[in-house]
Amino acid sequence: MNILGISAGYHDAAVSVVNSKGDILFAGHSERYSKHKNDANIHQDLIWDVVPLWDACATGGIDHVAYYETPWKKQLRQLYSGQGIEWNKLTTKQILKQQLKGFFPSASHSCHGHHLTHVASGFQTSPFDRATVVVIDAIGEWDTITIWGAEYDKSGRARYKRLWGQQYPHSLGLFYSAITKRVGLHPLDEEYITMGMAAYGDDHYHDLMEAVLISDAGTVEFKQNLHAGVDDTFMGGLDHVDIAAAAQRLLQRLIGNVMRRARDFKWSTNLVYQGGVALNCLANTRLGRFFDDIWIMPCPGDAGSSLGAAALAYGKRLHWNNAYLGHNIPGTYPVDDIVHSLLHDRIVGVASGRAEFGPRALGNRSLLADPRGTKIKSQVNAIKRRQQFRPFAPVILAEYADAYFNMPSGWHTHSYMQSVAHCCRPDLYPAICHVDGTSRVQTVTKDGSGIRQLLEAWYAETGCPMLLNTSLNIRGEPMVNDRADADRFEMLYGVTVYS
Repeated sequence: MNILGISAGYHDAAVSVVNSKGDILFAGHSERYSKHKNDANIHQDLIWDVVPLWDACATGGIDHVAYYETPWKKQLRQLYSGQGIEWNKLTTKQILKQQLKGFFPSASHSCHGHHLTHVASGFQTSPFDRATVVVIDAIGEWDTITIWGAEYDKSGRARYKRLWGQQYPHSLGLFYSAITKRVGLHPLDEEYITMGMAAYGDDHYHDLMEAVLISDAGTVEFKQNLHAGVDDTFMGGLDHVDIAAAAQRLLQRLIGNVMRRARDFKWSTNLVYQGGVALNCLANTRLGRFFDDIWIMPCPGDAGSSLGAAALAYGKRLHWNNAYLGHNIPGTYPVDDIVHSLLHDRIVGVASGRAEFGPRALGNRSLLADPRGTKIKSQVNAIKRRQQFRPFAPVILAEYADAYFNMPSGWHTHSYMQSVAHCCRPDLYPAICHVDGTSRVQTVTKDGSGIRQLLEAWYAETGCPMLLNTSLNIRGEPMVNDRADADRFEMLYGVTVYS
């Protein structure tokens, strides 16, 4: 059975394709086709990228479509929260008819619980046979935090046992989104900027914030529903950076309480962590205090649940190789051209091979720069139309990471920019260090990828084993997807983009 997984209708629509052997043939975001950030609906051009995959499917087509949540449960929760019912979204059939626009008419379909698709997207791509799974997000149908035991049975089928949960309106995701709005940013989009802003503030006010908002820190219960945010007088008198710092520290404490509870079930010392809150790489750095081996699928938010839905329909372990699963720009990775440009211009773009699945650029849709210059950070922020305080990440040859960074313990891989580490020489590499001395590190193993070949060539030329790596886009726009996007980026922002 060849399966199309779909996450759509609410936030950051995406599709994934899994064939009858468990191979992930494709996974991509709708926003990169429509050019609208966090597009909620499936764009037709995304489907047209799926259609050629029929040749790779054993039976020549899509047999089954799996949807990432249970529509009637979502509508019931929306009614409870005062959002009202969307009568055209009560059933999976209604939603798929709207989203697929006549494609795959003979395919059967299914829907699965929102948090369960998060669980499956993590566990069934992980290297583990048994794991504790934690999901923390804003809200699913009703769930906001869940803890699961996951394992494969003797036949190789994934089995899940729910161990604990918290429900709406008690939500860490809604809390952090409310703070994001309070500090003047866009909720459900710019929480990562709130996290970066926190390093500039005084976090000593976290106790006051907790006293105002939290009724039970152990079970993560809030005194008020934060779905609509907090008013402009919340924590009045404090600078935005201090509010962000207090919120980050409080978030880390509450996540720690959840992880401690998860560990105490003693299901497994392996952790799979999913949901939108799992993108908070600063909080993630502490996960090694609770578990021995940690896996976060590189697209842990709702878009990744398209793969989770397909995984549940497939039922067994998926063959995860890397996150390069999206639209393909064919050709050999332009190593020599990039190195030449970096030596002369110090900043260059690359759009080559298959696009990354998830919000992080990992070398195929990247803006790259020499990390050693004192002016590079401000120059790249200017190109990307971002606030000047925003940090950038290093991508480094894996064998040199420990020599340059104090890497956090417990991680199965550091390949996906999911935690931060203190840089040992921020004076030498100022472009990739935040104000607190940390960096969101991406390591690259000897995997034969284009970015690996580039780093090896750059190191041979300069003795520097790393580059600054950020997504090839400007603030408020999706990442470059195809060559036409790359040409537009070149024309508007004056940066050469090689394919």
